[in-house]
Amino acid sequence: MHARAIATLLLGSFFAAGSAAAAPPTVLELFTSQGCSSCPPADRLFEKLAHDDHFIVLSLPVDYWDRLGWKDTFAKHAFTERQRAYAIMRGDQQVYTPQAVVNGSEHANGANMLGIAASAETTKPPQLTVAVKRNGDDIEVSVDGTRPGSPAATVVVLPYLASRDVAVGRGENSGTKITYTNIVREIIPLGAWSGSPVKYRTKLSADAHYDGAVVLVQEGTPALPGAILGAGRIALH
Repeated sequence: MHARAIATLLLGSFFAAGSAAAAPPTVLELFTSQGCSSCPPADRLFEKLAHDDHFIVLSLPVDYWDRLGWKDTFAKHAFTERQRAYAIMRGDQQVYTPQAVVNGSEHANGANMLGIAASAETTKPPQLTVAVKRNGDDIEVSVDGTRPGSPAATVVVLPYLASRDVAVGRGENSGTKITYTNIVREIIPLGAWSGSPVKYRTKLSADAHYDGAVVLVQEGTPALPGAILGAGRIALH
């Protein structure tokens, strides 16, 4: 069978599996940069995927391309550290842009939907039920499920801006206007999950004007995150 036919079958089976109503969403984290000439196609792909409920899509701009002449307006060093930590946990040490990390455990070129689909096929989608609701200025998080002997895991909140356009003035993308989607602004650890139901409550900065937040239950620690066990999301506007 030709490679293109194999790829078509792979992508078709991926979306067929995702079409089931009860199927948990695939969590996609895109490590991108306004200073990376290879990134705009990935940014456009993630903009499209964000409209599909089968995915939880997040963009995490990194800062290591700022040296090329344009300082990324959304980049944070914490996102660079998260990307490097994933590479350590996987054991492959691969850090690049655009890089899509799939369900916290595999990676692919963020502009290659077939590669992302192939990575998703080899990962276990998040199974834990994570409920997120708003209570005044706070958000409340409930993680359901009892799994004795589960690996140590951490509950984290990632508030985001839903969509922002950036006109890049210098560097590799000079003169280009790029739309960024679900741009993470913080990584906020709430606490541990050890295999039993747990609830957390946290306050997000009102001055930040966040559009939404994603809550992840991940193996490992905030410094060394691993596979995503559960995921939830909430719109704040």
